[in-house]
Amino acid sequence: MKIQNAQKEVDDWINEHGVRYFNELTNMAQLTEEVGEVARIIARRYGEQSEKESDKDKDLGEELADVLFVVLCLANQTGVDLQEAFDKRMYKKGKRDHDRHHNNEKLK
Repeated sequence: MKIQNAQKEVDDWINEHGVRYFNELTNMAQLTEEVGEVARIIARRYGEQSEKESDKDKDLGEELADVLFVVLCLANQTGVDLQEAFDKRMYKKGKRDHDRHHNNEKLK
C-alpha cells in the first residue's frame, strides 16, 4: 500500500467513525503512549527484562500499527504528504549513507 493510500484510509476512518481528529498536541501525547507500548514489548521480549504474564499476549505488529495510525493522523492534520516526505528522505539517505554502514567497523 502506498503511504498516500494509508493517509486517505485513516482520514476516511476519522471522518466516518472518529467524529474529528484529536488536536495535534493530544495526538502527540498519544503517539508517545503508543511508542511506549512498543518499547515495553521490545524491552521485555528482546531485551534483558523478563516478560510479565500479562504482556505475553501483546502483539508487536498491532502496537507498531497503532504508532503508524497516529503518525498518519498527525501528517493528515498538519498537511504533510508523507509519501513525498518519505521518498525525499530515502533519496537523501541513499546519497548520504550509500557506503557509510559498509565502512562501519562496528557492524562487521
